[in-house]
Parts: sequence; C-alpha cells; structure tokens
Amino acid sequence: MPGTYLSIGEDKTTLCCHGEWTLWHLIAIKNALIDSEIPTKINKIDGSKITKMDSAGALVLQQFLYTLQQHQHQPLKLMAFEEAQLALLKLVTRPDQQWREIPRIARPNFLARLGLSTINYTVGFLNYLNFIGELTMIFLQLLRHPKRIPWRACVSVIESTGVMALPIIALLSFLIGVVLTYQMGLQLRNYGANIYIVDFLGISILREFAPLITAIIIAGRSGSAFTAQLGTMKIRQEIDALQTMGIAPAELLILPKIAALFFVLPLLTVWASLFGIFGGMVVSNSMLHVSYTDFLDRFYTAVSVKSYITGMIKAPVFGLIIASIGCYQGMQVTGSATSVGERTTISVVQSIFFIIVADALFSILFSTLKI
Repeated sequence: MPGTYLSIGEDKTTLCCHGEWTLWHLIAIKNALIDSEIPTKINKIDGSKITKMDSAGALVLQQFLYTLQQHQHQPLKLMAFEEAQLALLKLVTRPDQQWREIPRIARPNFLARLGLSTINYTVGFLNYLNFIGELTMIFLQLLRHPKRIPWRACVSVIESTGVMALPIIALLSFLIGVVLTYQMGLQLRNYGANIYIVDFLGISILREFAPLITAIIIAGRSGSAFTAQLGTMKIRQEIDALQTMGIAPAELLILPKIAALFFVLPLLTVWASLFGIFGGMVVSNSMLHVSYTDFLDRFYTAVSVKSYITGMIKAPVFGLIIASIGCYQGMQVTGSATSVGERTTISVVQSIFFIIVADALFSILFSTLKI
C-alpha cells in the first residue's frame, strides 16, 4: 500500500494520514486512495501527520471516510486533527447529511444550444449597431467643430495601415495575378483564344479580386492590430484615464482609425489592381505568348471603366467594416490578456465574414442594376 499519504498504525485499527492534502497533490492523493487496501478492523483516523490541508484535500478525505465507513459498517473516530482541519472537513459536508457526489449539470440539448447561440449573436449584433450609432453621433459633432478633429492621429493611422501595407499587398496581388492567369490560360490555350486572357483577368482583378484580397489582407493585418491596441489599453485602464481627463476615447482613438481605413483602402485597391494586372501580363507573355503591347491594347478596348468603378465602390465599404469591427471588439476586451487574444481572433473572423457577405450583396445589387 502506498505510504506517502496513508499508513496503518501499529495497533492495526488506526489509519494514519500523511503529507499535504491540497489541490496541488490532488491527483497523487486520489491514486493513493485507489491503490490502498484498508483492513476491516480500522475504526480510528489519525491526522497528526498531515502537514497542510485545503478545501480540495478535505473534500477528497471526507469522500474517502464516507466510503470507508460504508464498508466498515462502524463509525470512524477522528484523532489528532487540528481545529482548522476539522473546520474544513465540516465545511465540505452538510451537518444533516453525509458527503455525496456532486451532481453533474445536464448539458442542454441541440435546440437549447441553438437558441442560446442565436440570442448571443443577436445581442452582440445589436450592441454593435449601438456602437455604430454612438460613433455616428460623435462624427456629426466633429463635423460641426472641425478644429477638434485629431488630424495627427489620422495621419499616423494612414501611415501604419496604408504606407506600411504597400509591400505585402503588392506581393500578394502580383501572385494572385500570376495564379489566375496560369489557371485560366491553360484552358484558353486549348482553344487558341490566348488573347482573351486579358478580358478575364482585367474584369476579375478590377471588379472582385483586388478589393476583396486587399480587404482580407487589411483585416488580418490592421483590423487585428486595432483590436489588440484598444484591448491592451483597456486592460491597462488607459481608456478609463482618458475619460477621467474628459477626453472621449471614441474621438481620439476610434474615429481616426475608421476614417483612415475609409480613405486608405480605395488607394490600396488601386495599388493591388496594378500589381495584379502586372502579374498577369508577365505570365501571359511567357506562357501564352501575348506581348506586353498586345496585352495593353486589348486591355484598353476590352475592359471598361465600369469594371474599375465597380471595384472601387466596394473598397470604402470594406474599410468601414474592418475598422468598425476591429474597434468594437477591442472595446469588448475584459480582464486579462486571454481576452485580448480571443477578441482579436473574433475580430479577424467577423471582418472576413462580413466582407464576403458585403461582396455578395454588391454582386446581387450590380446584377440587378445591370452594372
């Protein structure tokens, strides 16, 4: 029998408890109790060698004593326990009832979980709309007093979200153009219609891929940064300090981010369109033998300005979605660094989800209007 926590006294009727009966040693204690072989003559429990006990250890000991008493069919006498230990043992059991197993909480069924999730998502969406409404009122107040607009904060956000994002957007857009041209070019080459790669590539890049890919990159890069920044400031109580000084956090921290992305994302979309088309030109020249001159001549006649404008209409809307969701999730951070990570993840997922939803709605709208 393991002697770390339990041993039999010399009189063979006393069970001695040893060591620290605490939460830290709970697994070892339970293993010792499972492996123990208790003689049927045991009628006394000696706690003089217990060096430390907390409520977790007292609960395990009380459960063991209750089980032992049921098997021994005789009362057990506690000996040499300290008053604090006896108080813990009394605390974990009711005076009018012996120790019982804690009942398991029944897990809600599928419909209940679906209902709870629906309610939570609905409440979250309503809170988000309330957040947008408050920002709109503050924005209208700033328009009446332009001197209060934090121009330096706006320029700083434009630099971090726009200028610093140019290399990654250029690289990924170039690769998207390469991949699209390669995939579509393989099919067009089979029919001798190599030149039509310009039509497909130009329309797909300008109308869909440039604004969509740019928005997804910015959602992962800048939207998550907004959430992490605001969440960290909230944990450090910096936002509370601003409110104490009479400074509206939304005016200084949130609106500059939203305004900056609203302005920057269309410019980044133009940047992405240029490199996406350039990537397609390189592959068209090398694989489909469409020269740069022929590509540009065909692009000028086959791709209308309407396709470019259609893509540019989406960009500022995507910017508003990314910035508002990122700032909203940052303001929902509570308590710990774990909450910052969770809210950052939620921010990126929700931003990408609503970007794709908005893109689908734009497609339906443009199809209805025959644009």
